[in-house]
Amino acid sequence: MKNLKFTIITFYQFKKNRDVKKLINLLKHFCSFHKIKGTILLAEEGINGTVAGLMEPIRLLEFEFSKLGFTRLELKRSMHEFMPFNRLKVKIKNEIVTFIGSQLDVENIKGKYVVSSEWNSLINEEETLLIDVRNNFEVKVGSFKGSINPKTKNFSEFKKYVDKKLSINKNRKVALFCTGGIRCEKASSYMLQQGFNNIFQLKGGILQYLEDIPAKESKWHGECFVFDNRVSVQNEMKPGTYELCHACRNPLSLQDRSSKEYVRGISCPKCINKISKEKKLKLKERNKQIEIAKKKGFYNPYIKYTPSDFS
Repeated sequence: MKNLKFTIITFYQFKKNRDVKKLINLLKHFCSFHKIKGTILLAEEGINGTVAGLMEPIRLLEFEFSKLGFTRLELKRSMHEFMPFNRLKVKIKNEIVTFIGSQLDVENIKGKYVVSSEWNSLINEEETLLIDVRNNFEVKVGSFKGSINPKTKNFSEFKKYVDKKLSINKNRKVALFCTGGIRCEKASSYMLQQGFNNIFQLKGGILQYLEDIPAKESKWHGECFVFDNRVSVQNEMKPGTYELCHACRNPLSLQDRSSKEYVRGISCPKCINKISKEKKLKLKERNKQIEIAKKKGFYNPYIKYTPSDFS
């Protein structure tokens, strides 16, 4: 059991779903039975999620997706020694990635895919406008050198950025990238709808690039924020150095955690003056309960669980 790791899959597919409620019930039951944790979002436009479990249950889940009609999933696998999720969430949403207010045919109209091995060549071209589609806090953790940061707080704000800042570039080569690729699908579809002519997107996103490209050839600088308990990953998908602040949920670098204003599980330099005394007391109590649970061997969602706990 010592060498076992959890298998993590990140996936999405834009595909019309007629009976979303039926899919929700099937996937909830399947994942619960097989001790799979993470988040799956379903909408009439498709599916999106990241989940983790032991290797065989994840393999069975991939087969289940295929049986349910998701035969063209954009899917990436990685491994981790600890369970990166605290619970299972399977939800119905209006959109699998929120981009409110636009009627888009993402299945059929989207930017041209560029695989990892061809990405460096594209972004090295002088005429290429390289744009990070992610939110501002993600960009600060790491990005491609020379990329533009739209400084958005959420993905829906990207439309305003396109309309206000990019409209004069409709004939330039525009290369888009995001964590796993799904935000670029909608962003590129919207930009094509608005009359842009040369839109490219990194196939599989940053995660696929980090896996495919050796560190010595990589154009990636820093780390890549991920939406699970790993917090960040590095070139060649090595574990990152960031941790989340339990109070404000912002990613914290090694430098942040060396600050006098950082108290593990309670505060960090980004939130110490923003959270109330009442919340700090609640966080202290939660930390206390975690330590008690560890000592007594009780379940607590904030304890790191290994594959042997799932066997």
